[in-house]
Amino acid sequence: MSVQIAVSLPSTAVAFLDHSVAAGEAPSRAALITIALERELRHRLAMRDTEILSQVGPADELDDLVLWGGRSFDDLD
Repeated sequence: MSVQIAVSLPSTAVAFLDHSVAAGEAPSRAALITIALERELRHRLAMRDTEILSQVGPADELDDLVLWGGRSFDDLD
């Protein structure tokens, strides 16, 4: 189910949306905004998971994954 909302964006963000749609990189402004929000949600979930894994007991085979995850997702902000 979709809910329509009104948002105000900087003109540079709207220009990016319009350019992306015109270039065929996204079917619509709404689709590109949805993709960005879904990516942000996945990022936050991954960061939460990384934090949980970093607090789990003694060292195990997941430690390298936790370190990689912490580095990999920081550059998305």
